Amino acid sequence: MIDETGKQLGVMATAEALVLARQKNLDLIEVAGKTLPPVCKISDFGKFLYQKEKQARGHKPKRVEVKEIRLSFNIAKHDLEMKALQAQKFLDKGDRAKIQIVLRGREKAFASLAKQKLEEFLKTLTISFNLDQPIIKEPRGFSLIISKGK
Repeated sequence: MIDETGKQLGVMATAEALVLARQKNLDLIEVAGKTLPPVCKISDFGKFLYQKEKQARGHKPKRVEVKEIRLSFNIAKHDLEMKALQAQKFLDKGDRAKIQIVLRGREKAFASLAKQKLEEFLKTLTISFNLDQPIIKEPRGFSLIISKGK
């Protein structure tokens, strides 16, 4: 038995607990019914329901987003480094990053160079990362997905 201030009153009969709760104009709430003896608390039932609802709302897991970073075939070294810094910011926030290299026209004939650009991008990252999806061919180029490593 627990009173409204959180103080433990010890084991008592249900009838005694109900009388005690009515004297204080509060409700008797069963907190843990599967234990022996069951644990009950003297409190306002409306307040108890509000706390339960608030607790359920507050424990939503953070949704992990997949952020996209697009590279071009003729990207300069400095631009590649800036894109790597942006990817690191995404990973630090807990998001995943999808790195794409888009090939247009005659660039599609140089697929091996595009893969090398993606590998060069991965080497410019200074933080540890996990390769969630390796380099795969897409209709307009190549892509890979990375997340923050441990």
